Amino acid sequence: MTLDDILLEAEEKMIKSEEAVANEFAGVRTGKASASLVDNIQAEVYGSMMRIRELANISSPEPRMLVIQPWDVAALQPIEKAIQKANLGLSPVIQGKLLRLSFPELSTERRLEFVKLIKKMSEEGRVQIRHHRRDAMDLFKKHAHDSGITEDAKKQAEKDLQKLTDDYIGKIDAHVVHKEKEIMTV
Repeated sequence: MTLDDILLEAEEKMIKSEEAVANEFAGVRTGKASASLVDNIQAEVYGSMMRIRELANISSPEPRMLVIQPWDVAALQPIEKAIQKANLGLSPVIQGKLLRLSFPELSTERRLEFVKLIKKMSEEGRVQIRHHRRDAMDLFKKHAHDSGITEDAKKQAEKDLQKLTDDYIGKIDAHVVHKEKEIMTV
């Protein structure tokens, strides 16, 4: 394994960590209705756990409303229970063969709670990225001894790795700024 291979592997892991943070942010409620808020909530249907997006069509007919229409009416009750368990501050209402979610206006206090939540999520993402850096550094040290890599090459690889780390932490920070603006917009 060369230093470049280690760098590429570390970058792939950092990309996945950044994407995971972005996906978690999608599940944080803002003032408007978004299908991504309920997409990944899991409901127990047919004896197994399934995502709502696999069980139903999710649409937003109005800015503050989501309509979930299951393909099988038997999934209606489990979807309702899963949304209640998800603790989103929403009360699902069953109307015939579909489920309506109305999004009430968020109070300033609740908005600040959501901002705190995304900052916590982002810090977890930053920690993951730093773990990937540490793992790659360990591999650099191990391979430098094994394959006779020069000290200059190792130092350059470490600088490149630090630049990657800074770039991906910066990307997470940009996601935080964007999501915070989205949450705080009334």
